[in-house]
Amino acid sequence: MSTEEILRGLKHYRRIAKQDVLRAAETPNPEAFRIHAESRREIYALLTECAEVKASEDVIERALELYQQLPFVSGTQEFEHPEIKGRENALENFFLMVGLDPKLRREARRKRPSLEETAQPAQP
Repeated sequence: MSTEEILRGLKHYRRIAKQDVLRAAETPNPEAFRIHAESRREIYALLTECAEVKASEDVIERALELYQQLPFVSGTQEFEHPEIKGRENALENFFLMVGLDPKLRREARRKRPSLEETAQPAQP
């Protein structure tokens, strides 16, 4: 996939996320929905900036790095951790868009830390 195609796809995803931010008030949990949508927009913006100056392979590599840094929040309540879930959703959408080999995504997923590993210790 060319960098130009990646940029077009990211622009499309950013528009969808913006629409979701605007309609958040109409959802059962407006705050979580808004945070989820804003998190997606942030990831799309970050990848867009990368795609404007780097090759498509570099953008994919950056997305995989970001994905590996995300803590696992699978199994949590629906509206818990909307920022992390939004980022995860955005990156997985990106991987689908670029046709990333599922094996590469699974390998990156296995390297992700647990939520407990990323939690800050309590300050005295």
